Amino acid sequence: MASATPTLRHQVIRLYKDMLFLGREYPQGYDYYRTRLHKAFASQKDLKDEEQIMKGIKRAEFVKKEIEAL
Repeated sequence: MASATPTLRHQVIRLYKDMLFLGREYPQGYDYYRTRLHKAFASQKDLKDEEQIMKGIKRAEFVKKEIEAL
């Protein structure tokens, strides 16, 4: 588990940064978007199971695609 965890961590950080970048033009404003994004990621910070982390990454990638469609 220790060898795969840094990879997952980097995936999550990259996804967070990508989503922050997309929030620049969010209709309700960047501050609103950034606050909501931070809360969403922070609520999942205690996940330890790699399977659960991967589910979270897939869910976040889906949301990212939805935001790109805006």
